[in-house]
Amino acid sequence: MATTFLSLLFLIFSLLTPTLISSSPVQDPEFVAQEINRKINASVARRNLGYLSCATGNPIDDCWRCDPNWEKNRQRLADCAIGFGKNAIGGKNGKIYVVTDSGDDDPVTPKPGTLRYAVIQDEPLWIIFARDMVIKLKEELIMNSFKTIDGRGASVHIAGGPCITIQYVTNVIIHGINIHDCKQGGNAMVRDSPRHYGWRTVSDGDGVSIFGGSHVWVDHCSLSNCNDGLIDAIHGSTAITISNNYMTHHDKVMLLGHSDSYTQDKNMQVTIAFNHFGEGLVQRMPRCRHGYFHVVNNDYTHWEMYAIGGSANPTINSQGNRFVAPDDRFSKEVNN
Repeated sequence: MATTFLSLLFLIFSLLTPTLISSSPVQDPEFVAQEINRKINASVARRNLGYLSCATGNPIDDCWRCDPNWEKNRQRLADCAIGFGKNAIGGKNGKIYVVTDSGDDDPVTPKPGTLRYAVIQDEPLWIIFARDMVIKLKEELIMNSFKTIDGRGASVHIAGGPCITIQYVTNVIIHGINIHDCKQGGNAMVRDSPRHYGWRTVSDGDGVSIFGGSHVWVDHCSLSNCNDGLIDAIHGSTAITISNNYMTHHDKVMLLGHSDSYTQDKNMQVTIAFNHFGEGLVQRMPRCRHGYFHVVNNDYTHWEMYAIGGSANPTINSQGNRFVAPDDRFSKEVNN
């Protein structure tokens, strides 16, 4: 009887806490790096077959772009990640939610049809957009677990206000969104689930802020000109892939690890792959602390201070990247 009661209690607890998924570090991160290289090599080999294959040499794109009917099977994208964030399923197997309203008038009681209403729900959702739109958020977009924001098929901008926060949640995919001109938010009430809202202090103004988050994939987004970082991951975040993004016009681009003294970030594992670090960037592409970081097949065409930096004894595995240093002879430092 006691065993049955405990089993029932555990089942109820599991149903009430769907976000508690293991984010333990991969025991052999080198294996994950080798797996990416195998996939890249296989894609390149298929590309060399020419007309017999639509392969591009990019295993992420090859996974879904080769299907001319991808729009009818959007959730296939969830199977296409590589690296440490490859198990981020987002809203896979959930309902399709269509954003029809670009407004964000009430961060505590968002209207159905808005992006904010979608991302705070408890159930898995695959979020798409009815048309091109610019969304100026009134406060941070506090995401709940098991959500995909899929911008394919529309030109969607999150700009001019606070941007995206992934805090203590898991399984989030952000794909094909233009994120720029992000401002600080906070000192306001914001809802983060159907049952809870609370007071937010001032945010940093990141494009995408990952704070204690896990199983996160940010892919094919363009990011520029935010108040703090374009994509920052801190406070124990892990199992992250940042891929195929286009980043421009920003100073401190990407911080991975809170501080040299915050040793909980030693379990952080991040893949940075196929990104274009373009014009107007200064530093932190990325800056890494404590954890393991695989920086692979990225294109660095501009920087004003340095490209990749590290402190607090991180492992940075840099492979297959292209570095085109600036003309300024005092700004040619690749690693800091």
